[in-house]
This record gives sequence, structure tokens and C-alpha cells, in this order.
Amino acid sequence: MTEQTPEPSGIPSDRELRKLSPFELKDALLQVADEAVKTREAVMLNAGRGNPNWIAATPREAFFLLGQFALAESRRAWDVPAVGLAGMPRSPGIARRLHDFLDASDDEPAVRLLRGALTYGEHTLGFHPDRFVWELADAVIGDNYPVPDRMLPHAERIVQEYLARELFAGRAPSGRFDLFAVEGGTAGITYLFQSLRANGLLRKGDTIALGAPLFTPYLEIPHLEELSLRTVDILQSATTKDGDHTWQYPDAELRKLEDPRIKAFFVVNPSNPGAVAMRKESVHKLVELVRKHRPDLLIITDDVYGTFVNGFRSLAAELPRNTLLVYSYSKHFGCTGWRLGVVALHEDNILDALLAKQPTSERARLEARYGAISLHPGRLKFIDRMVADSRAVALNHTAGLSPPQQLQMTLFSLFTLLDKDDGYKKACQRICQDRLQDLFEGMGLPLREDPLRTAYYQTLDLEAWCREHIGEDFVRFVEEHHDPLEIVFTLARRHGVVLLNGSGFDGPPWSARVSLANLEDDAYPRIGRDLRDEVRRAIDAWKKSRAEPPPHVQ
Repeated sequence: MTEQTPEPSGIPSDRELRKLSPFELKDALLQVADEAVKTREAVMLNAGRGNPNWIAATPREAFFLLGQFALAESRRAWDVPAVGLAGMPRSPGIARRLHDFLDASDDEPAVRLLRGALTYGEHTLGFHPDRFVWELADAVIGDNYPVPDRMLPHAERIVQEYLARELFAGRAPSGRFDLFAVEGGTAGITYLFQSLRANGLLRKGDTIALGAPLFTPYLEIPHLEELSLRTVDILQSATTKDGDHTWQYPDAELRKLEDPRIKAFFVVNPSNPGAVAMRKESVHKLVELVRKHRPDLLIITDDVYGTFVNGFRSLAAELPRNTLLVYSYSKHFGCTGWRLGVVALHEDNILDALLAKQPTSERARLEARYGAISLHPGRLKFIDRMVADSRAVALNHTAGLSPPQQLQMTLFSLFTLLDKDDGYKKACQRICQDRLQDLFEGMGLPLREDPLRTAYYQTLDLEAWCREHIGEDFVRFVEEHHDPLEIVFTLARRHGVVLLNGSGFDGPPWSARVSLANLEDDAYPRIGRDLRDEVRRAIDAWKKSRAEPPPHVQ
């Protein structure tokens, strides 16, 4: 928080950049940091984006090993080596051949995973061996469109088990969740809003509630021209007695959802950038509110960070009829480039009920929209309408996530389901928790315990900390002499450190989000020290201003 210096050539001013999303602002910060590190022996630290720097290796090894088997199966069907041509895997006897292939392989982790997968599929889930293995082999070859388009049948069943274990704390509600495999959580959200609008379930001018602070794109999507929705913030404004943010919802905020004008409540849980799971008391309040006052309320929950909190239980498990769940594999398995996500909707849900209650004219419009893909378009479930809408309806026959992507998703899920001691999950959690501790040690601050914290991000509210530990006079001085964006720009200019501004997430204006997932461990103490140094500079400037005599008045 120092006085502004001229920007490197071609970079807009701080005030011009204030209107940008933090993810777009990040690009400008990267330029500033790059200029800074060129002038001295330093390394730029980009702690702005949440791409983890670890991967789940064993399920990837299993993918490539299965690919070798599937290629042999393809050549078994038809083989022209001279031109590199082969056939398509065939089902009869394929399970036995995979067992033989694995028996002839070294006892590597990937081999053990595939052996365990066969046993789990055949004996725990009751799969027909040849049908199951043929789906795996054909998926890795990628020679067919996904059939069914919504999700491959064995993949869907396995992912259902994965979600029940990881997001429902092993206690899934009765009934079944239908799944739609999508190109990451972002595609799921995009398809969802498209279908809500196309089916008249959200119209221009309707009101939705957003759990804020919130992942920036989710703040922006409702205000796009094609949606033009009104938004109400449900604020994670609870604090400790010392004024520290807990990033939880006070009861008064949740009571805003009693307003019948609010059609849907959009929440990231565990939160981003707050990085904590919703406390049980708030979940119970929300359940009670829906059951007593708002049985028509749609809840959309993005649970991508659920695996980073032990015992996490999604709102979809507590309110299955009202909740549409979006989940991405990207963070836990280090696979942002794979684009793997899933949308889950319970077979008994309010969206299908609302479709059935629409006026005759609206039902006729929608039957015309979906008439080319179903003999009974009026009975088409909302999740299947999402699939069609994802390909502009007319291209529904080519809809669906590619089978190789679905296979990798299946292998990630099986890897977790077979990891009885949660070794991989515990290791991922420990990486983030240790880095968070290092960040706070660098800042010279104690870290408050919170079992609901993911530690995937840390949002630092410097204003709240300075008000508590230094005083109101210092806070006023900083607000009078500096712009909130100076926090992130000063760190980039002076230290080559890139963070995201918390204000871009509807968070506190003088805050910054640190990603604890994407840098080497030794980066985080340094980031903490750099933050501490900038606060000290601001304190020194404040003390100097207080010591100066008042200007002479003629």
C-alpha cells in the first residue's frame, strides 16, 4: 500500500482496471509482476489461480495401461499394420482377456487399480463383466459417440457411488440422482442457466440469490443480456468476537430466502473465496426454511471443494428435491485440463414438477422445441433437456462428454472408492493446510483452527485486521490515501507476487485471495512476509503523517 508509480507501458491505470473481473485483472498483474522481477533477482509468484500443482498419478497410469489393452483388442478385431488401421473392440470374452492382460503385467499401482475396479464393478455393483469392460475399452479408444448421451451407464453408476461417499458423507438420500457428464463445472453452470431460461423457469427480471462473496463468473452470469436477472446477496458476514471473518451465513441473511420473489439460491459450498463449508447450524436453518416457507426454492450448489473438508455433506444430500448439484474433478485430482465435471439432479425434483405445472401455451412451446428428439417431449426430464440444450437441441444426437473423458472420470472415482484409508485425500488436504500455516507464519500471525476450512484459498481482509490490531485512525488514513486495488498492484510491482483482489468476488474491498494450491511450498512464507512488509510500510507512512506539524496558515 505505497504511493502509486507509473505503470509499465501498455497497462491501464488502477482505476480503469477496477471494473474488470479479478481473473481478467490477473493478466494485468502478471505484466506488472513480470516487469518487477526483470529489474532484480526475483521469481514471480502467481498465487492468483486455483490450478493445483499436484496430480493423481495412479488413475492416469491406469488410463494409459487400459489404452494399451484396448488397442490390442482393436487389432484383434481388424489389423492392417502396413497402413496403421485397426478395428473396434468387441465385447464377447473381453472381461476374461482383460483379467489375463493384468495377470501378465507387473504388479504396479495401475494394475492393482484396474484389478480392484473389475472386482468392484462385478461384485459390488453387479455389472455384467463383458459389458463393463467393453465400455471401458471402447471409451479409451474413443471410437463411438457417448451412448446414452447424458452419461455412459457404468460410468454413471460409479460416479453416483463416488458422490455418495465424498459429497454425501456416505449417507446418500433415498432414490437416485441422474447425472450429466459435462466439460468441467463451468460447462455445467453454463448449460444450467441456458436450460432454465429456455424452459421458462427463469425469465428476464426474475430474482435469484447469490451466496457472497462468490466465484466471480457466478456474479457476472446473471447480469448478461440474455438473462438480465435481479440478484440479492446472501452475505457470509459472520465474524468472531475479535472481528475475524468466519465466512459463514448469519441467520438473518438466510431469512432473506423467505422472500417468494427469489426463484433460486446459488451457492458455492465450501465457499470460494471464503474457503469454508457451511456450518451445520446454517444447513439446518436452510432445510427448515425450505420445508416450512419455500418448498419451491431451487438451490444450485457448486461443491468442487467438498473433498477438502472432512465429513462434508452437500445440500443435495439434505434437500435432494430442491437442489441441483454441480461438481468438478479439477481441483482434487489436479485435472483442470481434462475438463471433467458432472451435474446431479434427483429423480424427484422441483424442476420437473414446475415443468409439469406450466400453462398449456408454455407446454406447447416446449413440446415444439423438443419434439424432434422425443415422441413425448412433454415428459422429457429437465436434466435431459439440459443435454439437448447443450447442443442447441438440433444436435442432440452428438451431445455428451467424450468417452475418453468419461473414462478418466470413472478411473478417478474408482481410485477414491478403492482407497479405503483415504490416503490420497489426506495428502491433498495436508498440502493445503501446511501451506496455509506457512503463509500465516510469514505474516507473523496465529492461525485460528477451523475444521470447516478447506485451506485451498485464504482471503485476507487487511482492513479488518488493521482495525483490530492498529486502530480506526490508521484505517481512515489508508482509505483516504490509497485505492483498494493498490494491495494487489503493490505486491505485483514491488515483490512480483500476484494475488486476486477480494472485491472482485463481492468480498471486502481491502482484501486479497491467495491460492494455496498452485505454488511450491516455500513460496507461501515469502508471500506472508511480503504482505507483512507492505503493512509495515503503510504504518510507517501513517506514523510519519501524524508526526508532521500542521501546514502554516497565513
